[in-house]
Order: sequence, then structure tokens, then C-alpha cells
Amino acid sequence: MLSFVTTLLAFAAPPTSGTQDANAGNRAMVTQLTMMLFIGVVFWLMFVRPQSKKAAEQAALIKQLKRNDKVTTTGGLVGTVVSVRDDSVTLRTGDSTLEVTKNSITQVTEKAA
Repeated sequence: MLSFVTTLLAFAAPPTSGTQDANAGNRAMVTQLTMMLFIGVVFWLMFVRPQSKKAAEQAALIKQLKRNDKVTTTGGLVGTVVSVRDDSVTLRTGDSTLEVTKNSITQVTEKAA
């Protein structure tokens, strides 16, 4: 274990000498900033962008809801839209009628004719 830590420290802090180039510190800082920028771009491409696309698709789906659409909710309920209000939707499932929030609707399985 000690040899592993020693090896890591040897790579982390290069030895300094009096003949070191005056611009070596600037190059190291530019390299670190470039790596941080690269990691930021990768993070944005992998996490932020897909999540915002999914949120935009969900908002478009909710905006297009209308009477007699067949929908599925996050809880797994499948029903037909009876009415659409500002923040909620009334669904008919079998013999019962339920009121759910618009955000709980995950997909429209069948559009109304």
C-alpha cells in the first residue's frame, strides 16, 4: 500500500529544480483549465442536454393533451382523458374517474380521433 501511495505522489508533484522554465507554471495552469473545460463539456453532453430535451418533450406532450386521448401515468394507470384543466387532468379508468396532475402523465398511447 505504501508503494502505491509513493508512486501516486511521484506522479502528482514533479520534482522542482533551479533550471526550470519560467513559463512552466503558466503551461500547467493552462493545461488544468483545458482539462476542466473538457470535463465540463462532457458533463453537459452526458447529463444536462439529454435531461433538458426530455423535459421539453414532456412539456410538449402535456400541452397537446385533449379529451379522449388514452394516456399512461407515472404510477402505471392507463386511462382516457375526460377533461383537461390548468394543472390537472381527469381520467376514466374502468368504472372510476380519477383526477391526476398533468406532470404525472408519461405518455399518450392513443390520440383522440
